[in-house]
Amino acid sequence: MRYYIIAGEASGDLHGSNLIKAIKAKDTNAVIQCWGGDLMQAAGGHLVKHYRSLAFMGFVEVLMNISTILSNIKFCKKDIEAFAPDVLICIDYPGFNLRIAKWAKSKGLKVVYFIAPQVWAWKENRVPAMRESIDRLLCILPFEKQYFKDRWNWEVDYVGHPLMQVLESQHDLPHPLPDIAGEKIIAFLPGSRKQEIIKKLPEMLSVVNAFPNYHFAIAQAPGLDDAWFASLVPSNKNVHIVKDNTYALLNHSIAALVTSGTATLETALLGVPEIVCYKGNPITLALAKRFVKIKFIALVNLIMDKEVVKELIQEDLNKKNLVQQLTLLLDDENKKAQIASDYKLLKEKLYTGQSATEVAAGIILEELTK
Repeated sequence: MRYYIIAGEASGDLHGSNLIKAIKAKDTNAVIQCWGGDLMQAAGGHLVKHYRSLAFMGFVEVLMNISTILSNIKFCKKDIEAFAPDVLICIDYPGFNLRIAKWAKSKGLKVVYFIAPQVWAWKENRVPAMRESIDRLLCILPFEKQYFKDRWNWEVDYVGHPLMQVLESQHDLPHPLPDIAGEKIIAFLPGSRKQEIIKKLPEMLSVVNAFPNYHFAIAQAPGLDDAWFASLVPSNKNVHIVKDNTYALLNHSIAALVTSGTATLETALLGVPEIVCYKGNPITLALAKRFVKIKFIALVNLIMDKEVVKELIQEDLNKKNLVQQLTLLLDDENKKAQIASDYKLLKEKLYTGQSATEVAAGIILEELTK
């Protein structure tokens, strides 16, 4: 069979790579063309576009790059037609993927969507069009299946969260951290996009001098230029950069400051107490407050339906608040015990007993044989 897979972000590349492996295990003759990153390419997909040229975050940023986005959509349609896949598999990235899914369905293609768009948070008006263009919707958050059933009378598939299998695979691996192994480490995860790193990393770094007995390690995401990233980091013997080794860093850390997104869930599933940090374009935030219908921005809090981890958003993301909250994580034993208990319940909610991408691959093959 021929598979065309589209992922537009680093997390999509990670889960897409495991999905490719699972598909190839079930279909040894699989031919896979993809948009994604280095991991999907290494897993056996023929990479057409790298997510580095696709990732635009926020209302304003999308508007500023609209010509590039439209050009990518046009190119994608032509490439799909030329490849002639048996199925289009969309991974998250809804602003782009839902347009492609609608077009693909009009051309008679099978469409499977892995990692459902978070329409329960905003843009519920997308759902009717999604039902028309998506043959199988695969959800990764435990409350989503019931949401689509109750709200839209749409039977979708819950496959479990793909991060569970990713993090389980880390347990048996060595996690060397040259230069800082054995130190008391606080991790900074400032994100994978330049625009978010520029806004959040300086705020994170503001706490360094308040904790002289700790080492601070900054996770540098894959694909970022070394010189550019290093230029943002002050010269300090207690501040280090850890490149392409975020899980190892978290396994050695006693606390973390984490930019909002998938990394907040990864950090929690690895058992690291964290503070969630968000600072974006003021216009984007104002629009988000008007349209987004959720109580929290961190996936951990959304899944648990309560504030498990502290969220510092926009003007609340400052040195005073960061120092106060980080001190709690480091010194308050009751706080640490409560977080550990909540993290245990979080894992139980996300564990299905099977690999999410293996379940997803099975559904995709099942759909292709109809």
